[in-house]
Amino acid sequence: MVWAQEKAAVAVVQAATPYSVNYFVWTVIVSGLGIAFAAAFCGIAQGMAVSKAVEGISRQPEATPQIQLAMMIGLAFIESLVLYTLFIGIILLFVNPFMKYFIQ
Repeated sequence: MVWAQEKAAVAVVQAATPYSVNYFVWTVIVSGLGIAFAAAFCGIAQGMAVSKAVEGISRQPEATPQIQLAMMIGLAFIESLVLYTLFIGIILLFVNPFMKYFIQ
């Protein structure tokens, strides 16, 4: 069983062309930039959310539990955007559903 899998894997390997190398280089660059931008902007958004929550708590200390709950839910939504970007980047790097359109 192991040898059959090795033969199948060897049959799939193709020679790298300049176009295929360019395609994979750009895939890595775009995935990395997407994750970097998502992390940067979500970090800024999380900082602003915490800042506004602290301002609200300082104005109305009796509303602290409600403000903290809303802040935590908001932070979870903001952080989920980074995770979605990470998952899309991983899919583009390893599964790459668009490869058949660019590499012949």
